[in-house]
This record gives sequence, C-alpha cells and structure tokens, in this order.
Amino acid sequence: MVERLGRWSSGRGPLYVLLAARLRTLIEDGELPPGSRLPPDRALASALAVGRSTVVAAYDQLVVEGRIVRRQGSGTRVAGAAPAPPRATTDAPAFLHLLEPQDGMIMLACAAPDAPPVELVEAYTRTVPRLAGITADIGYHPMGQPALRHAIAERYRHRGVPTTPDQVLVTTGGQQALSLLARALLRPGDRVLVETPTYPGALEAFREEGAVLRGLPVGLTGFAGAAAEHRPVLAYVTASYHNPTGAVMPALHRRRLAETAAAAGVVLVDDEVLADLGFPGESAPPPLAAYHDQVITIGSLSKVAWGGLRVGWVRAPSRVVARLARLRAVHDLGGNVPAQLAAADLLAQLGTLQHRGAAERKARHDHLRAELARHLPDWHVPAVPGGQTLWVRLPRGDGTSFTQAALRHGVAVLPGTGLDAGGGSAEYLRLHFIATPDDLTEAVRRLATAWRGYHPQPGRVPSMPTMAI
Repeated sequence: MVERLGRWSSGRGPLYVLLAARLRTLIEDGELPPGSRLPPDRALASALAVGRSTVVAAYDQLVVEGRIVRRQGSGTRVAGAAPAPPRATTDAPAFLHLLEPQDGMIMLACAAPDAPPVELVEAYTRTVPRLAGITADIGYHPMGQPALRHAIAERYRHRGVPTTPDQVLVTTGGQQALSLLARALLRPGDRVLVETPTYPGALEAFREEGAVLRGLPVGLTGFAGAAAEHRPVLAYVTASYHNPTGAVMPALHRRRLAETAAAAGVVLVDDEVLADLGFPGESAPPPLAAYHDQVITIGSLSKVAWGGLRVGWVRAPSRVVARLARLRAVHDLGGNVPAQLAAADLLAQLGTLQHRGAAERKARHDHLRAELARHLPDWHVPAVPGGQTLWVRLPRGDGTSFTQAALRHGVAVLPGTGLDAGGGSAEYLRLHFIATPDDLTEAVRRLATAWRGYHPQPGRVPSMPTMAI
C-alpha cells in the first residue's frame, strides 16, 4: 500500500487531506477496486511515519464521501461489491517517481544524466545528411537499424566477445530489453534467480510474466546449489558496477558462473547497462559472454550518455534474437531510426564521453559521501568503484517509512525493500550521486532535517545477509 501511495505527502495542505486525496485517486482509477481491504490505522500510520490520527482522519473523510466502509471486526474496505480485479499495474517506487513528477522535489531515486552531452548533439548533427539520403527504406526495423547493429557487434568484438550483427537486437532502452527477454523466456510459475538487492526494473519485468523470484547474495553466490534446488529457467546478474551496491564481479567468478549456468541449462542474463561507468583508474573484467557464448547480455546508452536517448540492445545467440524480434514487431515494429543513426555515430566517440563522465561521477560520489558524513555521520555509506548509486544502511528504523519522511522534506529516495525480491533489505536506502553538487548538498540538508524528526516504531529491523562477491 505504501508503494501504491507513492509521493502522497509531497503536496500542500494537512497530511490527512493529502492522504485522503491519494486514496481517492487510487479508488477512482480502479487501483483499489470495490471490496479491497485497506490496512489498519496503526499499521498504515507506522509504515508512513505519521501519527495514527492522520490515517484515522483520512479514512473518516472517505467514509463521509461513501468511498470506503469501516466495520468493527471486519476492518476497512473500499465501498461496493468486489468485481473481477483488473490486471495489476506497477507500484514500484522507481517507476512511480517518473510517472508523478513534482516541482521542487530533489530526485535521488531515478539515476541517469540530466542533459544530453555535446557528443550526442554533434552525433545528431552528423546524421542529418545520412537521414536525408535514405531511400527505399520504410524505416521499420524490428531487429534494429543495420548500421547500429553492426557498430554494437564491433564494440563487443573489441571487448573480447566475437559477435555478428545477427546476434544483436536493438531495443528502446535497456528496460525494453528486459521486458522482451522476460516475455520470450518465462511462463507463469517459472523460477528466476536474482541478486539481493538488485535493479527494481528487472524485478518488475519478471513479475509481469508471473515468475517466482528467488534471491541470492550479490554476485549470485551459491548459484550451483540454488540451481539444483529451485531449477530456475533464468538467472539475472549485474556483474559490473552492480545496482545498487557498485560491486564488480571478479573474472574468475564470472567464468565459474557462466560455465555453471550453461551446464545447468539456466539462461544467464548479464545486465551491462552500467558497465561503462567505472571511475578513473577502474576497469571491469570482460562481459560474462566472453566466458560462454550462451550468456545473454543487455546494454544501453542511457546511463553513459542520456536517459532520453532511448537506445538499448540485447546481445544473444541468433536464434534468441530472432525470437525477440518477432515479439517486438507486434508491439512497435522497430525503434526510432534517427536516434539509432546518432547512437551508431556516438559509439565511435564513447571513449571521450566515458573519460569525462568518469571524473565527474567520481567527484559527485565523493561530494555526496562527504556531505552525508558531515550531516548524517551515523549512516553507513560505503564507497563504490563506479556506477551511479550508494547503498546506505540506516542505524535505526526502516527505509520504507523513512522515505515517506524524506518525501515530506522534498527528497525522493528508494527504500531497500523495493530492490529485494523477498522484501528484505528493510534497513537500506538507495541514493544516486548523479545530481549537481548543489542539489546533492541541499538533498543531504533536507535528509538530515527529516532524520532529526524521524521516530520509527520500536522494534528490531531484520539484518540483511552478508553480500559475498
């Protein structure tokens, strides 16, 4: 329920009015259909880090409006007889923050560069003559524009992974790549092994297909035993600059994981969207596909260049790529050709962009950690060798209720439970450091203010297992 409520408290007015307004919207939109049971007053108040009176007043207002019914012994429910429920939509905070932007909110929840780099602008300029010269091409390319597929294949070849264009499918970003793979490879009830924690967009894509998720420590440590026990169809890993911990899987571990997955008949998906985000002097081992050609690799330009450049890809055996293309054709026939031409040009300039971006990301990483150490010294904030995020452990309380307090002070962060397939990692937050230094400074100031006023319910938060690499 907390995730469905999203940023309910970030508007103006009394908290009970804001809470009632958000619940009313969920009811009107069918997200809370008739007959749905609402949480008890105390439980919801604790999860939202507000007083019980706030929830009681919000519920009372909706009772007066006839939208909910409260009965002694049977709890609080949405008014009306329960119809067949509509298909569920996402309630993941990472997506809700994108769907419901708020003025004045500092977004440390969704990480991506906030402006296109000059290299991308120049790439578009250079592609205009090529675009003007296109003839006998209707522009529908479900597998991707040929020049870009060739450029991606060449990039893998230079990284030690021999690849042909028929092993590359261009997608509308890395998220579409995940969704296509889930649709192509999974059926309801299939088991999927994921890291704990991991990228929440992957969890949503797998759940959308009815998969049953099983978590392992970062690096999929214990994979062989878990594969024998659960018989998964697919395993998902971020081997380079892991989201959210920043961990990098050693080369020997990569080889062992790739070979073990192949021997067990488990499709291994290596998410390399963050692989180009090492700090100066840092480098990751080759992709997992360098150790076994059956590994499926996901890539994207959204993190190294700009989120608005919706160009990603899948590198996989050609038979898998052909199946993905048939699925993709039903939905959008192919991606934006001008963007793909620009992306093909940009790949040749990627080294310069990586070098400049690495220094900037490291500076912002150091700045955010320094500000947190100064204003919130009891938070545990390990350094990372690359990527975009910090995995922060709170000394008390839980990330879910604290994110509600943070929202009321104008900062959006992700609670750890949303990145954990089993709902664990309750004592963690994910913060990104891609914002400007001024915004990071102000964000920490607001977080510190929220923390001083944060008084969680007494109780011990479960510890998270050690994340061996």
